[in-house]
Amino acid sequence: MTELLYITDDSFQEEVLDSPLPVLVDFTAVWCGPCKMLEPIVQELADEWAGQVKVVKLDVDDNQDIAMQYHVMGVPTLALFQGGEIKERLTGFRPKKQIVKKLESHF
Repeated sequence: MTELLYITDDSFQEEVLDSPLPVLVDFTAVWCGPCKMLEPIVQELADEWAGQVKVVKLDVDDNQDIAMQYHVMGVPTLALFQGGEIKERLTGFRPKKQIVKKLESHF
């Protein structure tokens, strides 16, 4: 099982923007019910896409600068970064099939 890395405002540049791989960022919060429902799906994607896509989590309460910079207004928000830019964004809980369909055309 792939260990999901929690990133911060400080590590965002290195882990996401400078990554040679596409990066799926799970913007989340500990108090968020839909975020907890999305967790096992995000974990499955991390396992299935290992080596193709890096999957990381970012707590919006602890890292408000990045959340504001990327206009994350609600959680959960999944954002796929490639080459330092957001290529796709999904807000709210979505079934795995929908997430895969929306994202996999980018890698």
